[in-house]
Amino acid sequence: MEKSRPTKKSLIGSLMEAASTTLGRSSSFKEDSYLISHLKTGELKALIDLKKRLSSSFPSATMWGIPLVGGDERADVVLQKFLRARDFSASLAHAMLLRCLEWRAEFAADGVVEEKLGFEELEGVVAYMHGWDRAGHPVCYNGYGVFKDRAKYDRVFGDGEKLKRFLRWRVQVMERGVRLLQLKPGGINSIIQVTDMKDFPRRELRELSNQILPLFQNNYPEMVAIKVFINVPWYFSMIYSMISPFLTERTKSKFVIVRNGNVAETLYRFIRPELLPVQYGGFSRPGDLKNGPPKPATEFTIKGGEKVNLEIDRIEAGATITWDIVVVGWEVYYSAEFVPSAKGSFKVTVEKARRISPAAEAPVHGLFTSREAGKVVLSVDNTGSRRRKVAAYRYFISKPSV
Repeated sequence: MEKSRPTKKSLIGSLMEAASTTLGRSSSFKEDSYLISHLKTGELKALIDLKKRLSSSFPSATMWGIPLVGGDERADVVLQKFLRARDFSASLAHAMLLRCLEWRAEFAADGVVEEKLGFEELEGVVAYMHGWDRAGHPVCYNGYGVFKDRAKYDRVFGDGEKLKRFLRWRVQVMERGVRLLQLKPGGINSIIQVTDMKDFPRRELRELSNQILPLFQNNYPEMVAIKVFINVPWYFSMIYSMISPFLTERTKSKFVIVRNGNVAETLYRFIRPELLPVQYGGFSRPGDLKNGPPKPATEFTIKGGEKVNLEIDRIEAGATITWDIVVVGWEVYYSAEFVPSAKGSFKVTVEKARRISPAAEAPVHGLFTSREAGKVVLSVDNTGSRRRKVAAYRYFISKPSV
């Protein structure tokens, strides 16, 4: 037993070290440009070779509505993805591409997005597309903690046929993500994946993991720019060893691993607060993006031992002010007051000072209707802590009707 401890610690440590290295980069992942002019001589030669092979073996091949033979520049993006997945070996990429085309035909993947598969209860919970990152990549969120409930697990994965239907639904979500991509040289050609490991039922989902990982890696190569694992538990080393054989080194190099307590601060590096779901420390709720991009939030930091006052000024009499504010890790005192512009008027306590616990996940939402002109002051008191904290807020002012 004593001999096994260093191995476990070493693997966990190496994963966390890899995560730290990844997070040390720029806050948004810079994907390959897929511009022909950026290819090395050997890579360009492999692309030309792959096109020749495909012209001979499958001249009518199409994928995601793109003809792969004939000179469409979007085809260059798709073909390069298969080449990169096979280290620019034209023969291996060609074989992989043919297998993918065969799978798409058998699976009827082109029409899966329009199908009603009966997983409405899983929409927005288990796997869903929501918003985009700071560089414009669509973001896909995954969370399997709901399957800790045995009844729900049996209802979804109770037998082989149910598992097949779930895999079809999961492919449907991926196909939705692909439709959001530009698939053109120099464009947005990959998504960001955020996988929540909280309450992950590792034993129950072992069979699912063994099927879904190779399915995506073989048929959606280079579609994920970066994959962020959040709320990573101590046993992640076992899960990682289970899925590792199915992953290429290039895929593993894209992983970002986040332990409990660092989720929102890490995700802010990739995703703006107004686009991050509320359960992860952002402001975005289901349905918020149906009417277009949300109002941008203002991000700020609070030093240890510091108190910050945020002023929402130029408020007219009769106006209604609403705001959202979140502090990563909270453990601060928060309050709000209205300060009239007129001399002699009294301040109004909108929210009494209260300590917000570290366990708070959702942002604080406030509302106030003014009777006179003035400003709202939001106070965040971090004087009881030495730790710097990341925070964000936004507000809306509805002017009085005339």
